Amino acid sequence: MTFADIVYRQLVPFVDFALIPLLYALAFVFFLIGVVRFLFSMEEEKRKEGKKFVLWALVGMVVLFSVWGIVKILLSVITGGV
Repeated sequence: MTFADIVYRQLVPFVDFALIPLLYALAFVFFLIGVVRFLFSMEEEKRKEGKKFVLWALVGMVVLFSVWGIVKILLSVITGGV
C-alpha cells in the first residue's frame, strides 16, 4: 500500500464525509446559539454576544464552503475527475 493509496482511500473520504460535515454542524449550532441569545435576551450585553456568535458562525460557514469547493476543484483536476 502506497502513500497515495492511503491518502485517496482513507484520508480523503474521512475528511470529505466525516470531518467537513462535523464542522458544518458545529458552525450551524453556533449560529443557532447566537440567534437564540439575540432574540430571547433582555440584556444588551447578551444581545451583543448573540450578534457576535451569529456573525462568526456565518463567517465560518462561508470559509468552510469556500475551502471545500476549492479542494473539490483541485481534487477533480489532480485526479482527472475521478
